[in-house]
Amino acid sequence: MQGFTLIELLVVIAMIAILAAILFPVYARVKARAKQTSCLENLKQIGVGFQLYLTDSDERLPDRRDLKRSLPGGYKPWTSWPTSDPRGGWAALVLKTYTSSYEIWNCPSILGGPMSDAVQVVQALDTSGTSPKTRYWLWRFDRPDNPVPPDNFWGKSPDQATQDLAQANNPQAGVPQGEADVELAVDPYFPETIPSVDPKLKGLSTHDGGRNRLFLDNHVKWLKDIRTH
Repeated sequence: MQGFTLIELLVVIAMIAILAAILFPVYARVKARAKQTSCLENLKQIGVGFQLYLTDSDERLPDRRDLKRSLPGGYKPWTSWPTSDPRGGWAALVLKTYTSSYEIWNCPSILGGPMSDAVQVVQALDTSGTSPKTRYWLWRFDRPDNPVPPDNFWGKSPDQATQDLAQANNPQAGVPQGEADVELAVDPYFPETIPSVDPKLKGLSTHDGGRNRLFLDNHVKWLKDIRTH
């Protein structure tokens, strides 16, 4: 039986290389999209946890400013951006009985990436070496101030939280017209337009070019952000 000639073998190898070059970016995009979808499902489950908590708590959002201060590392253990601490470890503990597991507090796209262990992102729930960790942000629970700032939601009803946020003059939050406009949880991101962002993190987002968000009415949505890549 006649075998391949060297030229024929080289042609086959070249064709395989061409196909790989074409298909690999497609595969990478499909994989990234699958992780983004998984992230949206995580946020949806977190939203369900908040809704169940509200039902059991006279329609009041949690007020655990004590956890905000006392979790490992304390409040805002960094000096660069952001200027507050939006990490969500406190929420994972409060909603534990309403959610499936601590795993939903980590988007699969962030694990193992450059933001995975950033101090502004990761938060351990206890001091053990095997502690669960969270990596989502909740900007409306980012300060333990007393009294509660207008743009923070500690202990407020969803209606009051929305009204206060509309009057807070917070340029990042805008002026919400209802709960569907109020962000509750979000993927971490580091805008490249902010000078105080750590150069190693500047421009990074959990998903290329944007982030997933959970809103107070429990819908989830992707947001494109040109400040990230």
